[in-house]
Amino acid sequence: MSQEPTQHVADLMDRLVSLCKQRGFVFQSSEIYGGLGSVYDYGPLGVELKRNLREAWWREMVTSREDVEGLEAGILMAPAVWEASGHVAGFTDPLVECRNCHRRFRSDHLDEEQPGVEPGGWQCPVCGVTGDFTEPRQFNLMFKTFMGPVEDEGSVAYLRPETAQGTYVNFRNVQESARQKIPFGIAQTGRAFRNEITPGNFIFRTREFEQMEMQFFVKPGTDDEWLATWRERRVAWLERLGIRSDRLRLHQHGPEELAHYAKEAWDIQYYFPFGWQEFEGIHNRTDFDLSRHQEHSGKKLEYFDPRTQERYLPYVIETAIGLDRLFLVVLADAYAEEEVEGETRTVLRLAPRLAPIKAAVFPLVKKDGMPEVAHRITDRLRGRFPVFYDESGSIGRRYRRQDEAGTPFCITVDGQTMEDETVTVRDRDTLGQVRVPVSGLADHLADALGAS
Repeated sequence: MSQEPTQHVADLMDRLVSLCKQRGFVFQSSEIYGGLGSVYDYGPLGVELKRNLREAWWREMVTSREDVEGLEAGILMAPAVWEASGHVAGFTDPLVECRNCHRRFRSDHLDEEQPGVEPGGWQCPVCGVTGDFTEPRQFNLMFKTFMGPVEDEGSVAYLRPETAQGTYVNFRNVQESARQKIPFGIAQTGRAFRNEITPGNFIFRTREFEQMEMQFFVKPGTDDEWLATWRERRVAWLERLGIRSDRLRLHQHGPEELAHYAKEAWDIQYYFPFGWQEFEGIHNRTDFDLSRHQEHSGKKLEYFDPRTQERYLPYVIETAIGLDRLFLVVLADAYAEEEVEGETRTVLRLAPRLAPIKAAVFPLVKKDGMPEVAHRITDRLRGRFPVFYDESGSIGRRYRRQDEAGTPFCITVDGQTMEDETVTVRDRDTLGQVRVPVSGLADHLADALGAS
């Protein structure tokens, strides 16, 4: 992985936000009411791309392996889970407020952004006033709610800030029902919620997001080897998605960065338009979580190895990736602008297996029976692929719209189609066109998509 990444298009974040709204990838939540801060809705193309990414991860981590099981734990869990995990007492950030504009910031972020400045002497990132902040106070990142008819301390519940704890409390359930032996993993995807003080950069840091996590349970003493193994596997998978390797790098946590539960931790970082940032973590969590839940619940969570007659609490190697952040990585990496026939073409060079729409079908003109043939082709293909029909505007404009959506192939019904039952298939990336018999079109697309 190179440390000199390929540069992004200028003002890429602004261009991505605009493209996402225009083409139906991502919308601001509750936009007609002025929007809800750092919460986003995924539109028609967005939900398809997100689903494709989720399914690609699930195939890689679960269905293609015999040593990983799936799980879907509830968003709401017993409050004791979060007390045992340390989230109730320790899942806090130091918060300061600018006395001039009353905006709130994490003091540790201000320290990072303004190195060498004495605490409290920062310049406000919003209004520019210097040195006018309140004293830091701790702020819990978990969203609190209540279960039942009475809102009191006895009915407190939390929206989960991570999916991992649902895995730990189900460790014995999954291990025994699936008859798995150590080493093995438990994977799940799902929503998590964090009351972030300084969210931003579009969908990079939001208050509601989706995680894809796998906890791999190993025998103590083998954990270092398994950490290295999963670190290599995760980077290799990202590269197979088509993400440029020079925009990926590994960062090992130093002693000051390590979480309280971690023996060793690595981030996979991507070179976003706003710099190198983490979007996946690989952590050696030791037996911290299982030991805490065993202690607080009073239930034995030890594993008995029938081969060696040993009983022990497994160590955990965790791989945790944010689906929304991966979504942004894929979009940023795929976005390109280029000159074609004197005009600027915007194109999303998504890996075809990730593209929301696999093919678009166009009649060259809206007459001479071409729309009817194009509709029949669309209906026939729709049984195998996500396809889109479009007859609005010039053929060049229709191509451009699909380039912006990341559609790998465009199929055009023209005059020759009416004579010999062939169509043109245009490749998004090469712009090359070939004629393909209508009868063999589905197999042609399947072969092209399978080879991508």
